Amino acid sequence: MGSLDPESLGRLIDEQASALELYARQWCDSPEDVVQEAFLKLCRQPRPPGRPVAWLFRVVRNEAITAARKSRIRRRHETTRNENSKWFAEGLQTGLDPAAASEALAGLPLEQREVIVAHLWGKLTFEQIAEIMNTSSSGAHRHYQSGLAALRERLCVECSTTNAPRKTT
Repeated sequence: MGSLDPESLGRLIDEQASALELYARQWCDSPEDVVQEAFLKLCRQPRPPGRPVAWLFRVVRNEAITAARKSRIRRRHETTRNENSKWFAEGLQTGLDPAAASEALAGLPLEQREVIVAHLWGKLTFEQIAEIMNTSSSGAHRHYQSGLAALRERLCVECSTTNAPRKTT
């Protein structure tokens, strides 16, 4: 006996999907995804289970519990990360307000923020950043320059860049 035929699968979806979603909703916030994954797992079975409806409920239950656990872990991680996501250490004598600087950096477009963090904190070259971002080094440098300009404007400060020409005496 092979996998489930398309007509039987369609009938199962029509007859059971709503009930399975309601069942999954007890545990997780994404019951539709859980039910879809359960039907995909059913399709991947080399032989259909003897009682496919009971099998689907079991798989939906397990997937929903797993999804809820992952969601809790993700929320806890995001909360912890947000609480600890200070870009600037307190007490540095930079003349910048760390909270304002963190907020200004977080408000930049992703490309600009990514280049600034990679270059200033990660000490990566623009060539290395370009490779990571799948762009040219000049494109990475443009993101860096425009990001710094936006930070200067938002923070109303003048800041020197690592690429500024140095005076030699």
